[in-house]
Amino acid sequence: MAEEGTHNTATDAASRPAREPLPLATAIDAVPGVGAARAKAFRELGIRTVADLLHHFPFRVEAEHGEDTIAAHTAAIAAKPDAEKSANIAIRGTVAASRTAFGKRPRLEATLDDGTGTVRLVFFNMPWMRGKLHPGRQGIVEGKAKLERGYLEVVNGKWTDVSADPSGKEARSDRMRPVYPSTEALPSRAIEQTVRAVLEPACAAIPELLPREYLEPRGLIGLRDAVRGMHAPATEADFGAARTRLAYDELLVLQLAVAIKRRMRSAQGAPALPMPPATEREILARFPFEFTPDQHATFREIAKDLGDTQPMNRLLQGDVGAGKTAVALASMLVAVANRHQAAMMAPTELLAEQHFASISRFLEGTSVRVALLTGSLSASERARIRDLVEMGGVDIMVGTHALLTGDVRFHALALAVVDEQHRFGVAQRAELRGKAPAGQTPHMLVMTATPIPRTLSLTVYGDLDVSTIRHRPKDRSPVHTRVLGEQRADDAYAFVAERVSRGEQAFIVVPAVEESDFGLKDVASHLARLEAGPLKGARLAAMHGRMKPDERDAVMDRFRAGEIDALVATVVIEVGVDVPNATVMVIEHADRFGLAQLHQLRGRVGRGPKGGVCVLIADPTTDDGRARLEAIRSTDDGFRISELDLAIRGPGELFGARQSGLPPFKVADLTRDLGLLERARRDATEWIARSPLLAQDGEHVLRRKVLGTYGEALGLGDVG
Repeated sequence: MAEEGTHNTATDAASRPAREPLPLATAIDAVPGVGAARAKAFRELGIRTVADLLHHFPFRVEAEHGEDTIAAHTAAIAAKPDAEKSANIAIRGTVAASRTAFGKRPRLEATLDDGTGTVRLVFFNMPWMRGKLHPGRQGIVEGKAKLERGYLEVVNGKWTDVSADPSGKEARSDRMRPVYPSTEALPSRAIEQTVRAVLEPACAAIPELLPREYLEPRGLIGLRDAVRGMHAPATEADFGAARTRLAYDELLVLQLAVAIKRRMRSAQGAPALPMPPATEREILARFPFEFTPDQHATFREIAKDLGDTQPMNRLLQGDVGAGKTAVALASMLVAVANRHQAAMMAPTELLAEQHFASISRFLEGTSVRVALLTGSLSASERARIRDLVEMGGVDIMVGTHALLTGDVRFHALALAVVDEQHRFGVAQRAELRGKAPAGQTPHMLVMTATPIPRTLSLTVYGDLDVSTIRHRPKDRSPVHTRVLGEQRADDAYAFVAERVSRGEQAFIVVPAVEESDFGLKDVASHLARLEAGPLKGARLAAMHGRMKPDERDAVMDRFRAGEIDALVATVVIEVGVDVPNATVMVIEHADRFGLAQLHQLRGRVGRGPKGGVCVLIADPTTDDGRARLEAIRSTDDGFRISELDLAIRGPGELFGARQSGLPPFKVADLTRDLGLLERARRDATEWIARSPLLAQDGEHVLRRKVLGTYGEALGLGDVG
């Protein structure tokens, strides 16, 4: 919805005729009935203008029954058959009396009088109502009324106090009432009252984004009708039609931005990196195992893109242990075979070090030159590697964010790989892409071990082509997951001790590095307790993110060598740690971790032929915590887990808007609008094919909306 109109704070909105459009930029404190206190409450909700107010949509509507007198309701219910002497009612009256009654079921009782009769109100388990039902208070009660010994009774009804609300004096008729996101200082009804004061004149100022001939074949209503239908629907169907139109707009605007971005990339030039059959055979021969069918398929998809001068922009997704790193290395070797450089960026030093070590092992005995660049290197070592990269003395560069610094320049970067890409923002990926020689764009491969739900793959990653490794290597045994309460923690460690006695190894994950006030187990204290108790005699060590890199490396080297039986660690071991002899993962306070994080941690065991067991120790106190533990216990399929995680947490919390560039949706819901999203994607592709920059007549409002919403996030500066 574009915000057009001139902002004039001197304009008194109350004096404006209803038929004259109200500028959407009008300040909220110029709206009738909005004084200084209410304007402050609106601003705390992020509502500063009339446009903000119209965009503050209700999250649902409720049927509100029309009022009638107590006498009329009593007579109507009395006329019903004995088995049906009840009805949903709305009655306005004055509290005549109230009292607290004790007994087996303590309750609050009140008598409401409207001059035609009385109704008995009963509230169980609602102690806060005592302060609201003083004699003399006026209000409306809604709920199911029963006829008891000739008198109406409403149990746990909905009470609305209208004693001090001038707008509540008039009798209500049947209607759909919007329910808004609200605060204690600004309840839903107060928001509704303010919206109704400006709805018609403000709607008149809303410009239509889409032509009528576009809307009708898709069954979409006009934008002004949609805004009215969200805030003041006549029926639930009206609210649904309004929601569909506004959700479609949000999805279409995103998909148009993505389509523009794809078209812009297609015009850029990347080095062609062909892979003849002999090169493919030579590359695959470097691996001491045979690629799975999924690995073969994804590698060939990537190689096909690399052979083109249009820059590849591909997402490689696969479950924990599916073999993504091997595919990424094979792809980087295609660049090396064509006398170009490749870079792999990881989010942590530990993961970068792991990648460097495994790549070096695979390439041992070859002429391929591999280097590691992290923030912990000495200045002299950093300068040496930086110079080598710039002169072409490094073929594959592995590193952290340190790769993005301005003094790092590549001689011939042709492929950039980003691992665990959801931990990097759009701007960081663009910085890495900018490391190629002037006039060229490198191919981009981003990887994730957190499989992307279908809806998110079309939104957050909509400008990427997706390759998927669904199946794990055949030699990977399943990991069995058990959930235990805190009172059974000793059973878990008895199991760890038994496995250690057989020569196997274990990870024990705790949420804190050091003791805190939150009662969470920390590395040092828990390590000491285990050494003195259930794991006495076992060789234990600690690992956490505050250790120096060389200390961390030394611990991991000892663990891989079998010199440590159990590693007590934080989530620093979440990704990139591969110890085939580790068969047990214990996670303390498991309900404190996200579902994807639990799945990643579980993936650290079972990487050898012995399989693995993951024990989650927790006493969850929230519904979300219980849902996460049940989800992780029920399946080890990362794709299924990603869908469950989306359903439990929602997309904003799942990926983090700042890091992922998550769309700022107010109406669209990625857990329910997949069909609408796919329609918007098709429509956007067709639209940009005929109008690549949205510069045709009648498209200026839509163009401004697309660039204003996604121009910075998707780097569409060249379009503006």
